[in-house]
Amino acid sequence: MEEYKVTVATGTSEYSGTNNYIYVTLVGENRQSERTILDNPGLDFCRGAVDEYKVCSPAPLGPLLLVRLEKQRYWVEDNWFCRYVTVEPPGGGPALTFPCYRWLIGDVKVEIREGTAKRLCDDTSPQLLAHRKAELQERQTVYRWAAWASGIPKCIDAKTEADLHQDVRFDSEKRSDFEGSLHYAILELSLKKLAIRFGKSWDDLEDFKRCFWKLKSPIAEYCMEHWKEDWFFGYQCLNGSNPRMIQRCKELPGNFPVSGEMVQGSLAPRTTLDKELKAGNIYLIDYAIMDGVPTNVIRGKPQYIAAPLCLLYEHPDQGLIPIAIQLGQTPGLDTPIFLPNDPPLAWLLAKIWVRHSEFQVFQLLSHLLRTHLLVEVFCVATLRQLPAVHPVYKLLAPHLRYTLEINCRGRTQLVSADGIFKRVVSTGGEGLLVLSQREYKVLTYRSLQPCWDFQQRGATTLKDYFYREHSLMLWDAIHSFVSGMISVYYHCDSDVVEDPELQTWIKDIAEEGFVDVPTFGLSNELKNKAELVTLLSVAIFTSTAQHAATNNGQFDWCAWVPNTPCTMRHPTPTDKDAVTMEMIMDSLPDVSQTCLEMAITWHLGRPQPDAVTLGQYPEQYFTEPQAQEVIDRFRKELKDIEEHILSQNQGLELPYLFLLPSRIENSITI
Repeated sequence: MEEYKVTVATGTSEYSGTNNYIYVTLVGENRQSERTILDNPGLDFCRGAVDEYKVCSPAPLGPLLLVRLEKQRYWVEDNWFCRYVTVEPPGGGPALTFPCYRWLIGDVKVEIREGTAKRLCDDTSPQLLAHRKAELQERQTVYRWAAWASGIPKCIDAKTEADLHQDVRFDSEKRSDFEGSLHYAILELSLKKLAIRFGKSWDDLEDFKRCFWKLKSPIAEYCMEHWKEDWFFGYQCLNGSNPRMIQRCKELPGNFPVSGEMVQGSLAPRTTLDKELKAGNIYLIDYAIMDGVPTNVIRGKPQYIAAPLCLLYEHPDQGLIPIAIQLGQTPGLDTPIFLPNDPPLAWLLAKIWVRHSEFQVFQLLSHLLRTHLLVEVFCVATLRQLPAVHPVYKLLAPHLRYTLEINCRGRTQLVSADGIFKRVVSTGGEGLLVLSQREYKVLTYRSLQPCWDFQQRGATTLKDYFYREHSLMLWDAIHSFVSGMISVYYHCDSDVVEDPELQTWIKDIAEEGFVDVPTFGLSNELKNKAELVTLLSVAIFTSTAQHAATNNGQFDWCAWVPNTPCTMRHPTPTDKDAVTMEMIMDSLPDVSQTCLEMAITWHLGRPQPDAVTLGQYPEQYFTEPQAQEVIDRFRKELKDIEEHILSQNQGLELPYLFLLPSRIENSITI
């Protein structure tokens, strides 16, 4: 009788354990073991447990191919999450690890493979080839494409998060924390509204301080003190939640008639606007995409938007500062150009309007579309087209954790017809979809690669552009990591070309996921290793560093609501001299909108208690030493980046730590 030592690891999250019957069968090349019930004295399969058992076979099984796990109900249904199984063969040879990381729900049978990553051509066993095929057929029935709306990337076919398979759902603790923090934030909102109602009327910028308690951060407090200052406005264009808009201005747009005389007072001595344009020191942020977007109606009152143009100058002493703002795309008497030497309230209101457009663009385009919805395409295609043993599946899986559920919740709770954006944001309702469709039409694959993005925008020499410096360091580290990992499994370009599962995967991404976007520029086939490495780097960079850059600071920049208002309740000013404090207060969000903006940006921007940080892989999909070495090098590079960023920020009055590796999650989970 051959005796195999089997170790079974149960998940560590709440409700991972089970009291149901668990059976195991070892499937070898020659034969199968006995179907064995796993039952030790006392409790088995408790949360976090690693239990050992003996499984017998009357004769040697030959090389192990699969471990078959079966769960059968005992009294009541009790789902079980299995992390992995290890099998030590008779005679004490090296143990084999079979990663699982799946829920067993109901009376179910699951077969898992040994952890060595295998491409289709690496499998010769008819049984393993049949297993690959059956796994993908099952997944393709569970994970289906759907169109949430036309003109944006496709998504998972699930009306709500409850329709998702348990394997891609939040853990119990994550779900409780997500829902609990939202309730806590809403309670804060209610308390603040109550306190303010008993205070004086909402008629001065100082009144916003009455919302500014308990939920705050050091940067939010700094923002409250400095938000009116021009250098701080410029700093946010570089290092705020939307740092991808600024571009070098080589010549002024025809619809932005700024003269040298207008801005001369903002320039350094002995220079002119023409000289600074030629020197490459003039920059532009153009919100043309906002022009004509449908506006929201909140509690029966119309809200307003603008499509500003903002000219900025990299001053040798003051840094990047705004020098001219036009609040519409069509110049004219009713669309004046606002300047720093205008009446202070007029210049302040013009900057507020730019920051209001910034809220719409960063939340809906930089954040939702260009990270959440983009990564969802990779999620769905990976689940549909790559078996769990495929090296690219193993590489991507940790970077896709929780993304499907958070996106489903976003569609039902944030941007739905009756969601939070409809209640509080000026583009809520139809506007947010129109805005997303416009951006998707012009979205390019190249713009998702930071090195190309900065070059295309002419933003390679801007000083104190910490987002650029840190994101390029992280891109290089991720690209090097992906290149190292791919080289373990793909030795030449033909290995990529001749991998049918990989080619079906990219076809699914390009033709199903990124549908109806002719200018996107992603081919539906992979012709070499370099293309594969770049594509995987884009997926991982977007789901980690890029998401952190746009998401993690949103409370810091939005908590002081006048700095980044979610809506405006009054049209743009047409007369600089007519701007009053009353007009500003009538334009900014009211008490309820202010509190809700603070609550929701805190809820979405706060650090997650169960966060898995960039480069950490608690779920060990890769078991080969060569792959582990690549992961170790990646972690070392991230540690060096961490130390560089911390050293760079020492003594800075306003630190930029959003791209500190220890603050970047490994996937989009919020």
